[in-house]
Amino acid sequence: MSDTVSDTATGTAGTALVFGASGYIGSHLVPALAERGWRVRASARNLKVLESRGWQGVGLVAADALKPETLAAALAGIDVAWYLVHSMAAGPEFGRLDLEAADNFAKACAAAGVKRIVYLGGLVPQGADSEHILSRRDTGERLRSHPVPVTEIRAGIIVGPGSAAFEVMRDLVLHLPVMITPRWVRAKSPPIALDNLLHYLVEAPRVPEMAGGIYDAGGPETLTYEAMMRAICRLVGHREPWILPVPVLTPELSAHWLKFVTAVPANIARALIGGLKHDFAADDAAIRALIPQKLLGFDDAVRAALEAEARHKVAARWTEGAFQFRDYRPDYAYYAKHAGGETRTPATAASLWKVVSAIGGENRYYAYNFLWRLREIADWLVGGVGMNHGRRDPDEVRVGDVIDSWRVIGVEPGHRLTLSFGMKAPGAGVLEFEIEETAPGERRIAVNAYWHPAGVWGLAYWFAMFPAHLVLFDALVKEIARRAKVADASSVIPA
Repeated sequence: MSDTVSDTATGTAGTALVFGASGYIGSHLVPALAERGWRVRASARNLKVLESRGWQGVGLVAADALKPETLAAALAGIDVAWYLVHSMAAGPEFGRLDLEAADNFAKACAAAGVKRIVYLGGLVPQGADSEHILSRRDTGERLRSHPVPVTEIRAGIIVGPGSAAFEVMRDLVLHLPVMITPRWVRAKSPPIALDNLLHYLVEAPRVPEMAGGIYDAGGPETLTYEAMMRAICRLVGHREPWILPVPVLTPELSAHWLKFVTAVPANIARALIGGLKHDFAADDAAIRALIPQKLLGFDDAVRAALEAEARHKVAARWTEGAFQFRDYRPDYAYYAKHAGGETRTPATAASLWKVVSAIGGENRYYAYNFLWRLREIADWLVGGVGMNHGRRDPDEVRVGDVIDSWRVIGVEPGHRLTLSFGMKAPGAGVLEFEIEETAPGERRIAVNAYWHPAGVWGLAYWFAMFPAHLVLFDALVKEIARRAKVADASSVIPA
């Protein structure tokens, strides 16, 4: 990837760093920048997540703003850096960590000669006291305290697949016929379509006047959350629920409530709920004048989000929110529940793969087979395929194979096997095995189950299965490692 310096004043695309590329906005911004002529480098703490995206012509680098020593390589030769990270998942210390990360990143940008930082913040309502909102505001201030010019774009609800607020509303309205909700459903906000926000983010560094400025970004309508939820129902052809706001559900209780009725991760739900007691407004005249575009109304933004899901490319491994792994069902949760196990072993990758690729059929599942059998019987009793045992080949796997009630949807020989769940259940599931070398003479074998629930019943199913998952997957990887070691030992020819 060339690191030619661009002329942002004339609008020529140059070399871009998307810092936080594994997140919701980052994963959409990377291809948007590449399509518009930027040479893009994508950065995240976990390089494997970036590798799973399959981006062509994009440089990938692992970096962490809380580890300053990792930043120089990520920023070398960069003209414009998009800063999209936050520390919400870090718990009660996230506000302090956000400021520390912003300090480290801005200093590293100055040292690397970066011309502009584009920061995506959040709308700040009058009287805001949510730590999440204030932290986003303070992060922008901390970035601006350093020499590199910062363009801060503040947005509220983003309408697109994977947006936390959009996914909360979709989970609620598509699966709950009656909702007893907090009063925040009557709060107002100017939702913006994902494509509109991406256009602002991509074009901002091409506009010299935007250096050092703060710009609100919103859509053409200001709506209550209740109105947005009813619109989602109408657009997907679903009956509108009864929505009953009550005053007793505090933000903290609301966050706990969402944990049991939606699949949105708890840390995201807490941060989201904290700001929903406010009405949000976007004074977006300035950004609309500098970057003109047609803003989508809420209905059109929802339609665009649903169409974007339907166009999602086929993936060889599980990726959060991929339509393929949700059985192409818009009513199945974007976010997945997860359980798994892993172990380290000196067994060779070849032997580990041989055991993994032979799973199912007559070989069964290596550990706690009675639990697998009970689940198969339960599926058969409700008319499912649970008792269909067998495989095309006892050892080899290829995409499209049926292994008992599973279908093979991804094969990377020696590294990864991805299976889709075929039994009757309220949701869609994926089981993925992964083998990687972690040190000379050491491999990691991991199994991960991902479940995209269909509303409350899908969540109930997951929680009912979770106790079995706690012991099953740990035992499974250990038994795979044991069998692989036995295979390695039996292949040694005595001197």
